[in-house]
Amino acid sequence: MAESPLLQVSNITKSYVGVQALKSASFELCAGEVHALIGENGAGKSTLIKIITGAVEPDSGAIELAGQTILHNSPRVARQLGIAAIYQQPALFPELTVAENIALGLEQVAMLGRVDWQARRRRAAELLSQVGAKIDVDTPACDLSMPQQQLVETARSIGAKAKVLIMDEPTASLSEEDTQNLFRVIRQLRASGAGIVYISHRLEELPVIADRVTVLRDGSTVGTRLMSEVNRQQLIQLMVGRELSAVFPKKEVVLGDVVLELRQLGCGEAGIKNINLAVRAGEIVGLFGLVGAGRTELARTIFGLTPADDGETLLHGKRVHIESPSQAIKRGIAYLPEDRRRHGVILDMQIGANITLASLDRLSRHGVMDFKLEKELAADYTRRLGIKTPAIFFPVGALSGGNQQKVALSRWLVTKPSALILDQPTQGIDVGSKSEIHALMTDLAAQGVAILMISSELPEILGMSDRVAVMHGGTIVAILNRAEATQQKILALALGHELSEVEAQAKATNSKR
Repeated sequence: MAESPLLQVSNITKSYVGVQALKSASFELCAGEVHALIGENGAGKSTLIKIITGAVEPDSGAIELAGQTILHNSPRVARQLGIAAIYQQPALFPELTVAENIALGLEQVAMLGRVDWQARRRRAAELLSQVGAKIDVDTPACDLSMPQQQLVETARSIGAKAKVLIMDEPTASLSEEDTQNLFRVIRQLRASGAGIVYISHRLEELPVIADRVTVLRDGSTVGTRLMSEVNRQQLIQLMVGRELSAVFPKKEVVLGDVVLELRQLGCGEAGIKNINLAVRAGEIVGLFGLVGAGRTELARTIFGLTPADDGETLLHGKRVHIESPSQAIKRGIAYLPEDRRRHGVILDMQIGANITLASLDRLSRHGVMDFKLEKELAADYTRRLGIKTPAIFFPVGALSGGNQQKVALSRWLVTKPSALILDQPTQGIDVGSKSEIHALMTDLAAQGVAILMISSELPEILGMSDRVAVMHGGTIVAILNRAEATQQKILALALGHELSEVEAQAKATNSKR
């Protein structure tokens, strides 16, 4: 690691109307270093990134790159200086191909403006290969999954040969295999002398990949530590300023009757088949599977986005046909999608309007909106979920990622669902907010809501689920009780091993101990 900082950010202050986003925050990055930047949602991480990349102008403070002060920073200036960022929500043009998206900002226009398409595709394929992504370069970006979009963004940033690379939750949507590929790439970049700012709420990743860690809290820098000298609990205390007693506050709840039942459910368009599952009132069923297993596709089918063409769906014991989200909502089913920015919230719309969007029928009479009731509902749920905002009329796009997730969840809680489908409910959420959402899930279960929780995080699956359903190849291959579910067993099933084979291997392992 180099002695003198490659990037020096000193005493940065930034205020918005009613919000002090940063208060004399400082940060430094050395060449050949992976420096983790962590903090709760709303701590100021996103604002600091935007200032470094030139998207936002600070009220005061200074930024130096290789000892030179950056004056009049802007996205264009930052790119020219070798500063690049991979954001948590990929910024790809949906109608352009993968090759075209990667080429943006990397290619110089040839004489007469001609494009060497063959060279463009070849270069895109080479960069994707470096990050271990098996993606057709001619695929439109709109057809990519969230993990694939993130890998394309990573490939593009590598192609830019950035001196400073900022990674915002780069593994949030990635499988274990893709995560390890990304870590390999990060180590290569570090060895080449690049400095990497690594932002992640997955604290267990930091000892594996980071050299140092800086903690932000309430817009201020709390401290910088060598990664080898701090543990997870100490980091949590620095982030939240208090002991975090339970990230997974699971409580035993008396289960009621079956609320949602799927019998041999299938959907050709979604690629799922022979789904058998029942979720009871007060029960949290965790749904686990590797990328491509069909978890999100199953959620979309239940919610009517891709209606089932085979099997049965039963609600409270009665067979129903759900062919659209509006029908699902009327029957008491709510669905919080994985990609909150594209499908969970409307960024330019006010917080209050976002929260009540799925309940307009309750707020209107003969086509006339009751704006007073809308305001009261929005204010109530903003308070209940602890959404950090100066007012409910602020646009959702001005909020941090975790607070956007809370707005998206509030929208469905207002509908008072009997069955709630949560797709990656704490993805990109800090430990404090994660604990709050888990506590909320527990409260909803205690009120009799049937919850189907999709998650890629095994600690969350094991910590919050009464039962665990494991998917592989578009179907549920096993359902495990809380007592029998283990990380090893769940992963083996997700990889396609038979349950009998998994149990036999577990017995053999235990007998040797």
